[in-house]
Amino acid sequence: MDKLEIKGNWEIIKGNLKQKYSELTDDDLTFAEGKEEELLGKLQKKTGKTKEQLIDEINKI
Repeated sequence: MDKLEIKGNWEIIKGNLKQKYSELTDDDLTFAEGKEEELLGKLQKKTGKTKEQLIDEINKI
């Protein structure tokens, strides 16, 4: 499994995800260092994507 690498500015990543998935809220996209699994779990629930798909998508932004 790939590792989630949040590079660059989280605000830019968050904005891109909110544009693509309008059902995501700021609360869903709250990122805290060391809480990547919690973030991915929230995103999985809202988007229906697998953890691997989400990691790949975030890493490409």
